[in-house]
Amino acid sequence: MPQIILGPSFGKLDGAVRKAAYAFLEKLQENDATPGLHIEPINGSADSRIRTGRVNEFWRALLVKIQGQAAEAHYVYLGTYPHDEAISRAKTAVVRINPRNGIAELVEAASVVEPAVEKPVVEKPFVEKPRPKPDDVDHTTYPLLQTQGISLADLVDLGIDVEIANAAATAETEDAMLAVAERAPATWQGDALLDLSTGAGLATVKEKLGLAVLAVEPDPQSDEQLLDALKQPAAQMDFAFIEDDAALRAAIEDDNFGRWRVFLHPEQRDYAFKARTGSFRLSGGAGTGKTVVLLHRARHLARTDPAARVVLTTYNRTLASSLQETLKLLDPSLPIAKNLGDPGVYVAGVDALSRRVLAKAEDVHVASAAWGETVAAVLGPRSPYVLDLTTAARWDAAISAARPGLAPELRSQAFFVAEYSTVVVPNRITSRDEYLRVRRPGRGVALNRLQRVAVWEVVEAYRASADAAGSTDWDEKAMIAATHLDARAAAGEPRLADHVLVDEAQDLAPARLVFLRALVAQGPDDLFLAEDSQQRIYGQKVVLSRYGINIQGRSRRLRLNYRTTAQVLRYAVGVLAGEEWIDMEAEDAAATGYRSARSGPVPREVKASSLLDEYEQAAELVRGWRDGGDPPETIGVLVRANHIGDKVVHALSERGVKAKFIQDDAATGSGSVLVMTMHRSKGMEFKRVVLFGVSSDEGGWGSGLSSLPEADRVDGELRERSLLYVAATRARDELVVLWNGRRSDLLPAPLKSTSSV
Repeated sequence: MPQIILGPSFGKLDGAVRKAAYAFLEKLQENDATPGLHIEPINGSADSRIRTGRVNEFWRALLVKIQGQAAEAHYVYLGTYPHDEAISRAKTAVVRINPRNGIAELVEAASVVEPAVEKPVVEKPFVEKPRPKPDDVDHTTYPLLQTQGISLADLVDLGIDVEIANAAATAETEDAMLAVAERAPATWQGDALLDLSTGAGLATVKEKLGLAVLAVEPDPQSDEQLLDALKQPAAQMDFAFIEDDAALRAAIEDDNFGRWRVFLHPEQRDYAFKARTGSFRLSGGAGTGKTVVLLHRARHLARTDPAARVVLTTYNRTLASSLQETLKLLDPSLPIAKNLGDPGVYVAGVDALSRRVLAKAEDVHVASAAWGETVAAVLGPRSPYVLDLTTAARWDAAISAARPGLAPELRSQAFFVAEYSTVVVPNRITSRDEYLRVRRPGRGVALNRLQRVAVWEVVEAYRASADAAGSTDWDEKAMIAATHLDARAAAGEPRLADHVLVDEAQDLAPARLVFLRALVAQGPDDLFLAEDSQQRIYGQKVVLSRYGINIQGRSRRLRLNYRTTAQVLRYAVGVLAGEEWIDMEAEDAAATGYRSARSGPVPREVKASSLLDEYEQAAELVRGWRDGGDPPETIGVLVRANHIGDKVVHALSERGVKAKFIQDDAATGSGSVLVMTMHRSKGMEFKRVVLFGVSSDEGGWGSGLSSLPEADRVDGELRERSLLYVAATRARDELVVLWNGRRSDLLPAPLKSTSSV
C-alpha cells in the first residue's frame, strides 16, 4: 500500500476539485497501478522522480515517486493543477537532500537542461558596531546578523540557500529579514534566519531544528536516503506523512486545505514526545503553539500506553470543547474516555472535573463522618452538601452588612474574591486565628491586625450564607475535591489520572491547581502545564511551587508565533510594553525574542467622531472584507462587554451586515460575522479582527479599576493589558482598532496610520 506524503506546495481547491483530488489520492494510496491514475514521468524534468497523475480530464496531480528497495512506493503530493501548469511545474520542481545537513527540501531548478550553478559566497568583513559617544546620535544602520556575530559563511554552513544567505546577510531591519525569510525555499531556513536575527545563537538554532553537519555528502540518487531526509524533524515543517484515510480526507476536504495539519515545529516535538521526570511547564506568547503541543502530547501518551488515563483540561468549558474538537481533528481514532478515571483521553474544564469528583463523592459519602470532616477541613463545620453554586452576589450582601471597622477601600467584591481565592481557600483557613497568622504573598493590599479581623467577619458572613443554601463557589469545590482525593490516596486508593495536561494554566486560581495536583500521583509525566502569564485575564498572580507543583529545571518557553503577522504581533506586544511581567515560577516573563514568521499590513487605528460613526466604520470595514471574498465567519468584531456586543450586532444588521453574537460555548456556525467579548475570544482566531470601543472614556477600558483598592490597581491594569493583548492576537492577517472619544491609554504609542473621521 503506497504511503502518501503531503508536500509544501498544495493549496486551496474549490469543492469539486477537492473531492476529485481526494478520490485520486485514495486510489493511489490503495494501489498505484490502478487503471486511470496514469502515473507518468515527464520528459525534460529536472528531477527524475517527478510524476504527474490524472485527477480528471482537466486537472493533474504533481507527485514525487520514491521507490527505493521498499515493496511499496512513497508519493510526495505537491498539489493539483490544471494540465498545462502541472506539466510546467513538473519540469522545474526538485525534491532534494540538502548536502550540508541532510534535510529534504522542495526547490525550483534554475534550468531544466543545465545543473544549477551555486553562486559564490562573497564574504563581507565583520565590522563591530562602534559605541557612540555620550552626546552622539548614531544614525548608522548595520545588518542584523552582523550585530549578532553571524557571518555569511555561518549561514551557508547551516545549509541555507546561498542566494537567501546573501540577502539575509545584508538585511538591516526586522521587516527586511522577514521578507528574506518568506522567500526561503524551505520553512526551516526562514525559521533559522529569524531566530538568528533575534539573538538565538548558532548552537541554539542547530539544537532546535536538529541540524547536523553531514560527515559524508548524501547520494542524490538514493531513494532510501531521501526517505530518511523527509523524516527529519526540520523537513516535516514542509512534508507530512499521512497515516490513514481519515487524516487524508481531513487534509483534502478542509476548507483551508492545510488547517487540518496540527503542525509541530521540531522544537515542539521534543516537548510533545519526550518523557519527563516530573511536572513540566511550557510557556509562550499567543500563537506559539502551546495548545498544539498539548494535543500531540495527549495523543502520544494515549498511544504509548492504551491503558493510560490522560486528562486534558483548561479553565473553562468553551476552551475544553475546542480542545476536544481539535483532538478529534488530529486523530479521529484516538479513544476519548467517557468517565474520569477511564483509559483514554478525558477532556473537560477544570471546574467540571472538580464537580464530577464531588458529585460522585457526595452520592456515596454524604452521610458519613469522613465526608463531613473533608468538607470541614476546607470550610469549617457546615452542611455536607456542596454541589450547588454560590453566587458572587453573596459577597455583596456580606460586605453591605459589615460593621464600620471595615475600611472603605476594602468594601469591594473584587478585593474579597481575590483575597478568598488566593489566601483563604488554598490555605484551608477555617478560623479567625488562622487568618491572622497566614502569610499573604502576592497580595497588593497590606492588612494590619484590625483590618484582618474585619475582613474575616465578612468571610464568616459569606460562608454562613452559603452554608444555609448548601452551596459552594468554584474555588471551594476544587479545594474540597482535592482534599477528598488526597484522603483517598492516603487510604491506598489510586489517583484518578496517570497524566494531567493543562492549557491556559495562568488563568487558574490556586485551588484549581491544588485540585489538579491531587488528580495524579507525583512522578514521571504527571503534570504538563501550558501557560502565558501575559495572557492572564482572570485571577491573580500564582507561583506554582506554593501549591505543590515543583517544576524546577523543567520549564521552557516558545517564542515563534504561528498565528499572527509580524505587524500585528508587534502592535500587540506594544500593549504590554513598559510593564513588569512575572511567570508562574516568579521569574521574568518579558516578551523578548517573541516573533512571527509571517508578514502583512500594519494595524490601523480609526478614531470615530461618535458612537454612531463608530458603528458606521465597523460596518464599512467588515462589509469590505466580506465583499472582497473573506467568509463572514473569518471576521471577528471583539468588544469589552456583553451589552456592547448586543448593540454592535444590532448596528451591523441595520447596515446590511449579518452578524451573530457568540456567548459561552455556543457554536460559531458560518455565514455571519462573529461578534464576541474579548474574554470569549480566548483560544479563537480570525483572518481579520476589529477591536471595537477601545476608548478611555467613562465605561471604557480601565474604568473598572476604580472599584479596586489602590494597591490592587496595578495588577488590575496588567489584566486589562493582557485582555487587550489577547484580543489583538486573535487576528491572523489584519487588525483594526476603533474608538470614539479618548483613545485608550493602554494602546501602544499612536500609529502614524491612525485616521480621524
